[in-house]
Amino acid sequence: MKKLFDELSQQVSKDVTKKYSTSFSLGILALQPSIRPAIYGIYGFVRLADEIVDSFHDYNKEILLKRLTEQTFQALDEGISINPVLQSFQMAVNKYNIDRSLINQFLHSMEMDLNKIDYNSDLYQEYILGSAEVVGLMCLKVFTEGKQEVYDKLKPYAMKLGSAFQKVNFLRDLKDDYQILGRTYFPNIEMNVFNNSIKTQIENEIALEFKEALIGIKMLPASSKFGVYLAYKYYLCLFNKIKQSTAERILNERVRVPNTQKFSVAMSSYLQYKMSFL
Repeated sequence: MKKLFDELSQQVSKDVTKKYSTSFSLGILALQPSIRPAIYGIYGFVRLADEIVDSFHDYNKEILLKRLTEQTFQALDEGISINPVLQSFQMAVNKYNIDRSLINQFLHSMEMDLNKIDYNSDLYQEYILGSAEVVGLMCLKVFTEGKQEVYDKLKPYAMKLGSAFQKVNFLRDLKDDYQILGRTYFPNIEMNVFNNSIKTQIENEIALEFKEALIGIKMLPASSKFGVYLAYKYYLCLFNKIKQSTAERILNERVRVPNTQKFSVAMSSYLQYKMSFL
């Protein structure tokens, strides 16, 4: 009967992914079916922690995050949780032997979001590492299915991809992060002087990370290559749209990619994949 609960837990994490991210949902669908539940499990857990620090403004976020942390490691130790999101996450972590230091680093970055921080370069790198790069490494553990040598080889590229995704998120969410949450992640930047020149500097850094990440995507196992490439193409599409927008525009509205354009990207990416351009 526990099998039924496990299936329910994985379905809940899948629903969480679909509810919050069309791009990642479509990317995960392009993965081999056997590894999809683990990636849904990782996304569901990451989203749950992110929601606490980003959305639960009327509640004590510090207590909620601490409780999530305690329940997460309890689930990992005991191999079960009655919280379906934590159950599917612990199944992924224990099955693919995901290092707990990655989970600790991620939760540390979530804690950083509990307080207003003036980010310098070191704190910025620390936040990116925990909030994005280690999530890429958790997924890489699943993609490489226990092959440590392959994991070690692809690790720098997975971190670059996670970092690029996060920095695109920062630019996309600049308005809400600054106006609603009072956060600015980019180091040593005063938002009242954010202009096209500063925006271009940030974009050049992101473009370089996307370029390096693509090298690693081409070396991924067949079971995950197209799915990760698709997520990469979605984010590249959003990044290009941001690049075409002025600094003033992204300070005042959230740039989006319509679902119709996402489906177009999916079709063209599939053709590239089938024609062995990857």
